[in-house]
Amino acid sequence: MDSMARRQPTPSPGPPFELHVQRLGPLPLVNHFLDRLGLERLLDKHVPTPDRRCTLAYAKALGVLLRSVIVEREPIYRHQEVVEGFHAACFGLDEGEVGRLRDDQIGRALDRLFSANRATLLTEVVVAAARRFDIRLDELHNDSTTVRLCGQYRGARGRTIRGKRAPWITYGFSKDHRGDLKQLLFILTTSRDGGIPVQFRCTDGNASDSTTHMQTWEALCRATGGPDFLYVADSKLCAKETMDAITRRGGRLVTVLPRTRLEDGEFRKWIQDNEPEWELVWDRPNPRRKGAARDRWYVFRYPLPSSEGWPVVWVWSALLALHTERRRRERLAAAVEALGDEDRKLQGPRRGRRSHARLKERAEEIVAKHVVGRYLRVQLYQEDVERYRQERRGRPGPKTRYRKELRKRWRIRWQTDEEAIAFDHKSDGMYPLLTNDRALTPAQVLEAHKRQPVIEKRFEQTKTVHEIAPVLLKNEGRVEALFFVYFLALLLQALIERELRRAMEREGIEELPLYPEQRGSKRPTFLQVLRLFSLATRNVLTHGGDVVQVFEQDLTEVQKQTLRLLGVPQQAFRL
Repeated sequence: MDSMARRQPTPSPGPPFELHVQRLGPLPLVNHFLDRLGLERLLDKHVPTPDRRCTLAYAKALGVLLRSVIVEREPIYRHQEVVEGFHAACFGLDEGEVGRLRDDQIGRALDRLFSANRATLLTEVVVAAARRFDIRLDELHNDSTTVRLCGQYRGARGRTIRGKRAPWITYGFSKDHRGDLKQLLFILTTSRDGGIPVQFRCTDGNASDSTTHMQTWEALCRATGGPDFLYVADSKLCAKETMDAITRRGGRLVTVLPRTRLEDGEFRKWIQDNEPEWELVWDRPNPRRKGAARDRWYVFRYPLPSSEGWPVVWVWSALLALHTERRRRERLAAAVEALGDEDRKLQGPRRGRRSHARLKERAEEIVAKHVVGRYLRVQLYQEDVERYRQERRGRPGPKTRYRKELRKRWRIRWQTDEEAIAFDHKSDGMYPLLTNDRALTPAQVLEAHKRQPVIEKRFEQTKTVHEIAPVLLKNEGRVEALFFVYFLALLLQALIERELRRAMEREGIEELPLYPEQRGSKRPTFLQVLRLFSLATRNVLTHGGDVVQVFEQDLTEVQKQTLRLLGVPQQAFRL
């Protein structure tokens, strides 16, 4: 009996246990801010899905693309793979919608976004952000950059797509120093308060910055409810028609007066014999080298107004003056060395026959390359060169007779114009600012101008953190819509940075250990927050398709502190 019992077959094992790893990353944190902003509701309002055959709402498809831009930056055709690696709720989807996600759905969502009234959508998004995050819109900064595109885009010549003009993808002045590639102009406006993006436009790749300001300013008036804000931009704003139009409508502005204006040369000539009454605004330690020259900034309101009758405020930076002088000397030294090399070639045994025109052209190229035309006087001249040759052919001997021949050869000589150097040295480190607001003090004009570089940081984040280029789309309408999604990503990251830094200041926290090896960061960036939560996961144990147990993410103390400062509940990572 015992042997027969031992021979009975053992029951087959049941289905195995399976452990599924679901990525969370920083998306729960991002979703918290998306909910505060109410972005999905606004997208669904302005980009509705009227076609019942569409298996995924356009607003949800755009939400997937936006989250991907923030955390992954993958091509559109790989989005289903990306979403499947995460918990579906992180991308605002349920399990059924993940299986229906296709690249053509995201492409059609971009088409709908291009056809939508994006100006109204942008205004409502900015108004919601200003109201819910208490953003001040009293001072706005504008600038532009170029985004390069790889490809011919032969049809992208400003054609009309579904009733709207698409941008012209063409060659222009490349701020990426890639003149061999076509491009589009990416125009952005940020607030003084935290550098929050509040306006965006995409236009033709060969558009001049000076032609874009009026349309941008009008859009800002709609978003802020009127012209009562200070509009700050670079020297491209200093166009008479644009400034007059803004002034007539009650707008205020601060810009840089370009070197081509007569007022600039007038002051640089005036300062040769006069000493301005400089007002010290900042006296700070050197930002780059400990113990080096201090960073001092002065302002001076020039007695004569501009040709428009507005105040001209001159700025003088001690460090900028040192930098300008050093760069001038470096350029002069490089130009003199290049000219010396050319002259030595003319004296060498293999100098060849070079014409006067070619030598002159080469000398002008060197002077233009190093921008020293004001300081170097270059001259070509001929000198006699003695040469002795045998009177007769044959091997030379003791009685061989020689005759002297004189030949001409070109030489290059140069002279430094010391007077021009001394003239420019008097105004090194100085540049003028122009404003139509007479109530602003010179110090306030400088402070507004020095907040302008914050927008450059947004451009840098667009091209590095979010990798806007290369653009992997062929349809220029979808390209413009994709750039709008990048604007939303910039807005979201700026809000997160601002909330974190304000909370640190409010609680007196000097730094957070967000750098490698837990080194402190005094001004945390969005990229550091992304890295802090990049490895967050959620493990699900299943048996036969049934969930047995869920292992939630254990947050570190730094992660908990960061969430607390951002106002994000820890429960956001317990999906």
